[in-house]
Amino acid sequence: MAEGGRRPDKGMLDRSEGFGERLLGVLLDRAHEMPPQLIAPLIAEEVARVGGRDVSILLQDYGQQVLVPLPGRRLMVGEPEPIDDSPAGTAFLHAITAEVPKADGVRMYLPLLDGSDQVGVMALTLDTVDDDDRRLLRRLAGLVADMLVTKHSYTDQFFLARRREPMSVAAEIQWSLLPPLAMSVPQVAVAGILEPAYSVAGDSFDYALNEDILHVAMVDAMGHGLDAATMATVAVGAYRHARRADIGLSEIYTFMDRAIAEQFGPDHFVTAQMMRLNLATGHLQWVNAGHPAPLLIRNHQVVRQLTGPTTLPVGFGGEEPRISRQTLQRGDRVLCFTDGLIEEHEAGEEQFGEEQLIRWVNRIGHTTKGVRAMVRSLSHTLKQERGGRTSDDATLFLIEWRGGADDHLAVLD
Repeated sequence: MAEGGRRPDKGMLDRSEGFGERLLGVLLDRAHEMPPQLIAPLIAEEVARVGGRDVSILLQDYGQQVLVPLPGRRLMVGEPEPIDDSPAGTAFLHAITAEVPKADGVRMYLPLLDGSDQVGVMALTLDTVDDDDRRLLRRLAGLVADMLVTKHSYTDQFFLARRREPMSVAAEIQWSLLPPLAMSVPQVAVAGILEPAYSVAGDSFDYALNEDILHVAMVDAMGHGLDAATMATVAVGAYRHARRADIGLSEIYTFMDRAIAEQFGPDHFVTAQMMRLNLATGHLQWVNAGHPAPLLIRNHQVVRQLTGPTTLPVGFGGEEPRISRQTLQRGDRVLCFTDGLIEEHEAGEEQFGEEQLIRWVNRIGHTTKGVRAMVRSLSHTLKQERGGRTSDDATLFLIEWRGGADDHLAVLD
């Protein structure tokens, strides 16, 4: 706010490209040594330079229900914003800027994107908005997202803001193990979700994009609590180690199997599914070690299960697995899930089952856009249909192959 409490005259503000570069340059120059607690006042100062005020940083809670305000000096801390029914939620789910006219100006909600993972939303108010503002604030939001992700690794501030209820030790381990919940590039998009968010134990997933190959793994360790979390940690660690050694899917299974057997003995196991997707051709390969068969979704409908030869769960010393193959069409989606999603039932009653899952995939696929929105909507809807019960971990992971090329992103206009 200007001296004496007056708002700056927007007509007097320099909002040119050069001004924006200088403003963002200050943030870049200071970012590497900026302690986490000073991010908030610096962002507020930068926003004030373009005539903005009432800045909020909103982060997604672990249950993916609301966007919670990050506390900090000069940040406005209000009530959490529901993801399903709010301008902030729209900006977050669809990675677009939402603008809401208010009596005192325009409230803007800008998605905080880092590597296409939606970190959260930055909200602020301007008297009026034009294209210069939109360009500069979009770039500012990108830098803010980068800073939050960078500082996230050595502060608890962001973890604590995202928690809406107590978290178990097992869940703490699992969340520290996960990659970003979503990733999107021109050729492929992925998204995953874990339930119950605050007490998950044995379920986990991992992925990596190496050149033109997307690597994916989903694991489900037997049991509950710390034992399951420890086994899942070893399984994912073994998977990453083998993947980075650039060996085949069958060899990866063997390496993971040996790691679990040697560490936990013959009575413990982890079901697993490992995949490789060639982004140039859409050629999908996978090994299934005791997991439910993934679903192939085309034109918003489940066309079939991706069945194929299976081998014993990791840790049981199965034979060398046979690799299954499927060539995807552009726009195809592959939905992986753990058995907790379909085996939930009350004592003496039928399990939730794959037929119900498929019906809901078909219904939700026609009404939601984007893999992140679909996975989130599907998980929450299925939990409601199960009567709100999640007695076993229930995990979803969705892959969408888009094809095409992305070389244009490395060419300056």
